Amino acid sequence: MSLSFEWYVATRYLLARRRQAFIFASGVAVGVMALVIALALMTGMQEDIRDKLIGAQAHVYVHKIAGGGFDDYRSETALLMTVPGVLGAAPSILGQAVASSSGTNAFISIKGIDPTLEAQVTDVDDSVIRGSLQDVAKAYEGVLGGVVVGEELALRLGVSVGDEFSVLSPQSATLSPMGLVPRLQRLRVVGVFSLGLYEYDNAYGFVALDVAGRLFRKDRVDLMELRVADLNDAAAVARVVPETLGAGYWAEDWGQLNRALFSALWLEKMAISISIGLIMAVAALNIVASLILLVMEKSRDIAILKTMGAGGRSIRRIFVLQGGIIGVVGTLVGIVGGLAVSYVADRYQLIQIPGDVYPISWVPFRIGPLEIVLVGAAAILICLLATIPASRRASGLEPAEALRHQ
Repeated sequence: MSLSFEWYVATRYLLARRRQAFIFASGVAVGVMALVIALALMTGMQEDIRDKLIGAQAHVYVHKIAGGGFDDYRSETALLMTVPGVLGAAPSILGQAVASSSGTNAFISIKGIDPTLEAQVTDVDDSVIRGSLQDVAKAYEGVLGGVVVGEELALRLGVSVGDEFSVLSPQSATLSPMGLVPRLQRLRVVGVFSLGLYEYDNAYGFVALDVAGRLFRKDRVDLMELRVADLNDAAAVARVVPETLGAGYWAEDWGQLNRALFSALWLEKMAISISIGLIMAVAALNIVASLILLVMEKSRDIAILKTMGAGGRSIRRIFVLQGGIIGVVGTLVGIVGGLAVSYVADRYQLIQIPGDVYPISWVPFRIGPLEIVLVGAAAILICLLATIPASRRASGLEPAEALRHQ
């Protein structure tokens, strides 16, 4: 028997049972569409959060254990640039303070930077929406220095470019006969940035290295930040740094710092995929039940086909083709529907979420070709596996037994 004969019989049976075939294909389509949308949602969140974190953070952070910091950051920058895969290096001094303006107080994380080198490591310079990051390097009369603050922090303090506010840090306190007396310092806003990350936009300010050094009484750079050519090589570069520069250096990559966040996102993605995958399993069970009922109803027809010369292999192929056709049609419709819904939801930002709770303000939808192929292949495979019980039962049917009671 040729495959065209088996194809003809399989399609004729499906066309004769259009309503049931439509219902089973719809079940597969709904499962595939739901899985595509869920994967697009979780992948979009992972990629968007990763991109924003990488824009705000460096790829690798290098600490110098010996001496408690870096004395000459320019020579250290040149040294770190010799590490294979490193594209840029920048120094930073970190500290915490309380910012005050017009009776409003807010905690602020202050980062001392070299604005020229910082632009080679993070995207802070590109995220400045008012003013300029380079202006933090200028000297201003009557204040400690210039600062570029996050958009949300500027709104909380009620300041904009050109305004001033006070900062108080534990290190700025001076010793007096009355004990430690806090000393307020003034900073002038020279820029406002928006990275799209609430953690940074609501609590970060960037100042020049010398300003941070005086504010926190530090004469050394806390750490050096690196940008690497390939983000996936950040962990490897972090391991190479102490091997190349000596045991006095210690490095960690962005993945180590954000491991808990991305592990939680990955686990959630897997849980959602498995849960929605059960929808396709239910659709496959419906296909199994339908085909077994078909074997019972059409046992006379199957017996006649066998007496006309159709072998057990041909009978099995007929039922496998039926399940395959249902799987392919349902999978294609589900993929197209899932991609369409994901595109609309992403294009018009339909799902808004609170930015003060999540690192993003709306849910993006993105899915790669590989994930689409895997979903489609899995759905079709499930449908084909669902045909095994019915096809084996049909191929093992004895014509004499089937026709005896007809």
